[in-house]
Formats: sequence, C-alpha cells, structure tokens
Amino acid sequence: MRSHLKRSLANLTKHSLDQLTALVKTRLKRMQYRPGLIEGLIAKTGLDFQPP
Repeated sequence: MRSHLKRSLANLTKHSLDQLTALVKTRLKRMQYRPGLIEGLIAKTGLDFQPP
C-alpha cells in the first residue's frame, strides 16, 4: 500500500508539508473505497488475514 501511495505522490515534491499532508489523507481515503486494490496489496504480502 505504501508504494502505491508513494507513486501517486511522486511528482508533488514542490508542495508544502501541509499540502502534502492533505494530499496523503485524500489519497488514503480514496484507497479505502477500492476494496480490490486493498485486497491485492494484502495478497502480495503473503500473510493470512482470515480469522482463526
């Protein structure tokens, strides 16, 4: 997930810290509404997140 977020922010280095903070929050909020993306990122970890 972190690399996906970093790629989406890669060209924003000229922004202020406050602007970057707001952009990161916005991008993370968008990601939470993309379950396929999150599931894919979790699957890449190889970890099992199923309840016992």
